[in-house]
Amino acid sequence: MIPFLIAIPLIAHGLANIIGFIEAMGKAPRNFYDKPWLFSSGITMQSPIGKIFGLLWLASTILLVAAGVGLLLHSSWWSALAIAGSLCSLLAIVPWWNTVVPGAKAGAAFDLIILVVLLTPLRDWLHRAIGS
Repeated sequence: MIPFLIAIPLIAHGLANIIGFIEAMGKAPRNFYDKPWLFSSGITMQSPIGKIFGLLWLASTILLVAAGVGLLLHSSWWSALAIAGSLCSLLAIVPWWNTVVPGAKAGAAFDLIILVVLLTPLRDWLHRAIGS
């Protein structure tokens, strides 16, 4: 039961991150605020740099969904993918903090929780709790 309680939010968060990729590629109605990123007023989500960050959003989607599936399959590598996916997600969100919707900011908090749990001694407790 515990693996499902962890895997489902991982997968859901990963799937939610796809909107950053879609936004950067200009394939959806504008979901993000029309503001530039933190470092320069001329760079937006649809700019070439924004498109590169869109690929980072896509990577976070793939990694987090794979981590959730790996956890459900009782694979030993799921936590490494969750760490990598959370890092990609944070790297994609933070520079666009003024641009992203509030849900993405909640996603950043979720990423921080994942990293705290999986990069501290809490990881051992979690692995024992899920039986891996």
